[in-house]
Amino acid sequence: MEWYLKVLRNYATFSGRAHRREYWMFFLINFCISLALNIVAEATGLVLLSIVYSLAVLLATLAVTSRRLHDTGRSAWWLLIAFIPIIGMITLLVLCALEGEPESNPYGPAPLSVS
Repeated sequence: MEWYLKVLRNYATFSGRAHRREYWMFFLINFCISLALNIVAEATGLVLLSIVYSLAVLLATLAVTSRRLHDTGRSAWWLLIAFIPIIGMITLLVLCALEGEPESNPYGPAPLSVS
């Protein structure tokens, strides 16, 4: 939960770098919350609840993905590859799974040395 809240505190921060653990823990907790909200929405008919949550975390998700790409030495423009059906999403998933650069890069110092 600590990683999820850290991402939310940096809600619209697109600069800097995000460690692999920060990204994937946010992704996992966000997925679990979305899944739970979808189950509740199906059971109660409150589909708007799920939509509101998704829109609320959209900017945070884009920001942490951008910072994750920065950690691997790539520009945030790589986010646009997600618009290519299937192949784009798989490519973005692989890029986010790669290990970050251990030394400083143009986007800032390595995230583990900062924390």
